[in-house]
Amino acid sequence: MWLKLAILILLAALVASLFSGLFFLMKDTERSDRLVSALTVRISLTVAVVLLIAYGFWSGQLGWNTPWLH
Repeated sequence: MWLKLAILILLAALVASLFSGLFFLMKDTERSDRLVSALTVRISLTVAVVLLIAYGFWSGQLGWNTPWLH
């Protein structure tokens, strides 16, 4: 249960980082590194989500619940 909650929190943080990057892209007039740092955060969060999902499948905490696979 904690794994699914952690994945949802990271996905929400990904969406927030995506919109902050969009805001910095549209409103930042001077040359600052805020857009690059937002991209770095977004890539790091994506790697963390992929690793958590892979760990969930490896440990058996996540699984396929599709009827055509059973």
